[in-house]
Amino acid sequence: MHIIWTILVGFVVGLIAKFIHPGKESMGFILTTLLGIGGSVVATYAGQALGLYKAGEAAGFIGAIIGAIIILLIHGFIAGRAR
Repeated sequence: MHIIWTILVGFVVGLIAKFIHPGKESMGFILTTLLGIGGSVVATYAGQALGLYKAGEAAGFIGAIIGAIIILLIHGFIAGRAR
């Protein structure tokens, strides 16, 4: 059940991040889900590095959205330079 919950939350986080930071990237269900899960991972490690979270704590929902937006910004920057 933990994996299914992670996928559902990752998808919702990915959708919200894409809504807040729309771009020309067309992502399907899988990439949007991976965006949300990756945003959570980025937020967890960044929060631990900044001292916001203790070791073993995961980022919250808002932190995951911020992490996903950071991933979208980095992707847009790299994709923009490649064009």
